[in-house]
Amino acid sequence: MSLLDLTAVELAKEIKAGNTTAVEAMKAVIEQIDNKEKELNCYITFDREAALERAEFVQQEIESGRLRGPLAGVPVAIKDNMCTKGMRTTCASKILENFVLGVQSVLLSQRKNVLILKN
Repeated sequence: MSLLDLTAVELAKEIKAGNTTAVEAMKAVIEQIDNKEKELNCYITFDREAALERAEFVQQEIESGRLRGPLAGVPVAIKDNMCTKGMRTTCASKILENFVLGVQSVLLSQRKNVLILKN
């Protein structure tokens, strides 16, 4: 069974149990994006390096016991209308195609365990 076949809750339990890691989950997502993105055209902005770095950080936080949220380590895609610090936020608009804000939305700043992809 692939990590991608698990629900978010099941994946989080596997990560907490040490059966897999946030990094392995993110790598599985990246591989799926690489395989399907040309066909599906789902993502506007995706920074692979930042996603993997964040996955490594989140995994360290989980292992240290500092991060215990119910979905800790689970990759999450967000709509491209949520402001993400240092990342393009285009709202799928040509007018905003290079809009980069210096602040994070309140929702995302409160979610330290989330691994972000933008669609």
